[in-house]
Parts: sequence; C-alpha cells; structure tokens
Amino acid sequence: MLDSKTSAENQFAPLVHGNKQQRAQETRKQLMDAAREIFARVGFELTRLEDIAAAAGKTRGAFYAHFRDKEDIFFAIFEEDIVEKKERLRQPLIEAASGKERIEILVQHLAALIQRPWQMLLSLEFKAYAIRHPHRTKRLANIYTEMCLHCGEIRIDDLIPEMRLEDPAAQRKQAAQFGALVDGLAINWLFDPENLDSELLLKQLRLGVEAILGLRLENK
Repeated sequence: MLDSKTSAENQFAPLVHGNKQQRAQETRKQLMDAAREIFARVGFELTRLEDIAAAAGKTRGAFYAHFRDKEDIFFAIFEEDIVEKKERLRQPLIEAASGKERIEILVQHLAALIQRPWQMLLSLEFKAYAIRHPHRTKRLANIYTEMCLHCGEIRIDDLIPEMRLEDPAAQRKQAAQFGALVDGLAINWLFDPENLDSELLLKQLRLGVEAILGLRLENK
C-alpha cells in the first residue's frame, strides 16, 4: 500500500511534468524570437550563440538544450514561419473558385511577405551565408526546398494545383524560380521602396508567377 507521501507525489506528477514542458516551450520560443531579431539585424554569420542566449535571458547551455547550432535554430524559425504562412493561405485557397483566384491569392501573399523587412532580411542573410560557404550551398539549398514544399500538414501545391509537379527535380527548379522572383523584388523593395511601390510590386509578381507556372491568367 502506498504511503500518503507517495500518493501525493503521484497525484502531482502530471502537473509538474506539464509545467516543465511549458517552461521548455517558452524557453525555445524566447530563443527563436531573439535569433530572428539578431540574424536580421547583424547578419547570420556574425551572430554568436552567446548573443542569442543573452538576448533571450538564457544561458549557452539552455541554447544547446534546444538547438545544435545556428543552422538548426534558423531552420526551426524557417519551418515555423512556413507553417504559419500555409495556415494563413489555407482557407482562402480552399474557397477560391478558379485558378486565377488562387494565383491572385498567392501573389497578394508574396507581396505582403516582401514588405515584411525583418522576415525577408532573415531569409536573404541565410542565403548569403550559404553562398559564402560553397561546400555547404547544395545541402542547405536542398533542405530549404524540401521545407518549402513539405512543412506543415499540407503541401503548398495541394492548395494550388497549378503549381503541382511530380518530378522532384522540376519541383526544386520551380522553388528556385519562386525564390529568385521573391528575393530579387525584396532586395530592390528594401533598397528603394519609393520606386517599387505596392502597385508595381504586385504587377511584377503577377508577371513572374504567370511566367514560372506557364499560365495566361486572363484565360483561367
């Protein structure tokens, strides 16, 4: 028969475990929020693990309890952002009545993304890091593409059938084309927003998406 102390410990064990889990989730979020800001502000390569931990009010050990290195926390941030974007797109795309409507929803989404400076700077910084380290570029690009396609419960090309490709090589090429379109426009919008206003940005995105997907939107 269990004594009263053991019974009490068993009774509160789930609560203690739940509190620990919640604290761990909070620590992970604080580290990711700090990393987002520092990566975008000083660059991926110049950011130190100690900087991220300090900005989050945590120790270096706390960082390693959640992430292996800078690449690991970057991809955690990137995955979280992709899932959030897909969730935002899901319902409007499901309700769209035509390919033209789906593509316009995508265009509007990309325009909003480009006009979020911190998010775009984070992505651009990481790609610059990969370019400066050629021996890692292919691996990082492959991971980046796979995450774009597969993060979350649903693939983006399940929501937009016009994007669907069966060949993995063709999928990667399409992802690279979308990356080139968004990154190129983002760099120039960040550099000279007065001469790339929202109307012109949308126009260039529509033309670019139409070209990548081989569509004539006015006929869809």
